[in-house]
Amino acid sequence: MTVSTAKHEAGTAGLSQRGKIAALIAICLAELLVVLDNTLVNVALPSMAVQLEADMSGLQWIVDAFTLAFSGLLLAMGHLGDRYGRRKFMIIGLAGVAAMSAAGALASGLGQVIAARAGMGVFAAVVFPATLALLTNIFTEARERAAAIALWTAMAGIAIAIGPTVGGWLLEYFSWHSVFWINVPVALLAIAAVLLTVPESKGAHPGRLDRVGIVLSLAGITALVWSIIEAPKYGWFAAQSLAGYLLSVIALALFVTWELRVESPVLNMRLFRIRRFAVPSAAITVSYFCAFGFLFLITQYFQGVKELTPLEFGIHSLPFAVAVGVGAPLATMLAQRLGTTAMLVSGLLILAVAMYIAGRTTVDTPYVGPVVVSMILMGLGFAVVQGPATESIMGSVPLNEAGAGSAVNDTTREVGGALGVALLGSIMTSVYASKVSDRIAGIPASIMNDRQKELASNTPISVLEIIKAPVNPLVAQAKTELIQAMKVASLQGATAASYVAVGTLVVCAAVVAVALPWRPERGQSILLGWREKDSAAAESEARD
Repeated sequence: MTVSTAKHEAGTAGLSQRGKIAALIAICLAELLVVLDNTLVNVALPSMAVQLEADMSGLQWIVDAFTLAFSGLLLAMGHLGDRYGRRKFMIIGLAGVAAMSAAGALASGLGQVIAARAGMGVFAAVVFPATLALLTNIFTEARERAAAIALWTAMAGIAIAIGPTVGGWLLEYFSWHSVFWINVPVALLAIAAVLLTVPESKGAHPGRLDRVGIVLSLAGITALVWSIIEAPKYGWFAAQSLAGYLLSVIALALFVTWELRVESPVLNMRLFRIRRFAVPSAAITVSYFCAFGFLFLITQYFQGVKELTPLEFGIHSLPFAVAVGVGAPLATMLAQRLGTTAMLVSGLLILAVAMYIAGRTTVDTPYVGPVVVSMILMGLGFAVVQGPATESIMGSVPLNEAGAGSAVNDTTREVGGALGVALLGSIMTSVYASKVSDRIAGIPASIMNDRQKELASNTPISVLEIIKAPVNPLVAQAKTELIQAMKVASLQGATAASYVAVGTLVVCAAVVAVALPWRPERGQSILLGWREKDSAAAESEARD
C-alpha cells in the first residue's frame, strides 16, 4: 500500500454513505460559490459600465482580473492542497472569497473593483482544486465516483441557471454592489458545511515548493491574455501586442523546460504524454473558450441590442443553463458505454453548430427560434464535453496527485474562459468600432461629449444610455438611426467572433477524433480508480 493510499483511507474510512452524500453537498456548495460569482458579475456588467464609466476593455478586465489570478494560481494551490491539506485550503479560500467580495461591494471605482476581483480570484484558486480532489478521494467505489463527478460537473450548469436570474433580481432592486454582497453569506454557509462534513485528506509530496514554476506560469498566462484584451486599442500586430505575445511564449516555454527538470514540479509535464490526460484537457480548454465567449457576447446582445433589464436577461438565458444542468450528468454516464472519444467529438460539433446559429442572429431575429435553439445546443454541447473530459483527466492521475490533476482540469477551464472573453470579445469590439467610430465622431459636441463618444465607439452596451438621453426633437431621427447602426455593428462583430469559434471547435474535434481511441476500454475509465496502484505503475499503465 502506498503512502498516499494510507492517508486517503485514514481520512475517509469513517464516512458512512449518508456522510459521503453530506460531504458531496458541501463540496458542491463551495464549487457553486466560485462559478456563481462570474455569472452574477456578467449580468451586472452593463450597470458597471455606466456607473464606473468603463469601456469594453474595462468590462473585460472586471471578468478577466478574476480569471487571470484564478488560472495562474490553480496549479500552485492544487499542489499545496495535496501537501498540507485539501480541506484546510478550501476553508482558507472560502474565507478569503468572502472578504474580497465585501471589498468589491464597498468599491467606488473601476480600479478598486478590478483589484477586488483579482483578490477573489486568488482565494477562489485555493478553493477550486480542493473540490474535485476531495471528491475523488471520498468516493472510491466505481459507480459512486462516476455519479459524484457527474454532479460536480452539473453544478456549473446549476450556477449558470441561478446566476443571471439571481443577479437580475438583485439589480432590479439594488445596485451592482449587491452581486458582491451575496457571496458573503454563501461563503460562510459553505465554510460551516465543509467543517461539519468533509474529512481532511493529503498526498505525499516530498521536495521544495516550485516557486519559479509558479512565477513563470502566471507571467506567461497574464501576458498572453493582457495582449489579446488590449489588442483592439493598439492593433493586433502593433509592436506592443507582438511584444506581449513574445513575452508569453518565452515565459511558457521556460515554464515547460523548468518543470521537466525540477525535482518537485507544480505540474508534472510528463502527464501530457498520456493522451487520456492531454487531449481531454485541450477539449475542455476549447469548450470553455467558446462557452465563456458566447456568454460574454450574449450579455451584450440581450441588454445592448434587445434592451432587456438584468432580470429579463437572466430569465431569457435559462435555456442555456437548463441544458447544461440536464446534459452534464447524462453525458458522464453515457461516456461509460459509448466511450470518451465519441462524447467529446459529439459535444464539440454540437458547440460548433450552436456558435454558427448564434452568429447568424440579426437585430430582428426572434427570441423563440434561432436564439433559443443556439442556447440549448450551446448548453448541451458544453455539458457533453465537460463530464467525460473531467472523468478522463482524473482517471489519468494517481490519488496521490489528485489536487494537481484537479488543478490542471480547472486551469484548462479558466484559461480557455479567459481567452474566450478576451479574444471573441476583442474581435467583436474591433468590428463594432470599425463600423461606428466615424459616425459617432461626427456627432456635434453639444449632443455628445468626448467621453461619451469614446464609450459609444468601444462599448455596444452604451446604447442603453443613448436611448435614455433626452435630445432635441430635431435630431430624434438621427438618434434612432445611430442606435440602429450600433446594434447592427455589434451583431456584425459577434458574427465574426462566432465564426472564429466555429473553426476552433471543428479543428479540436478533428484532433480528438484522431488522437483518442474510439473503442471504450476498461482501462480508460476512472471507475478502476488508483487506490491500489503506486504513481509510477499508474502512469505507465495509463500511457499504454
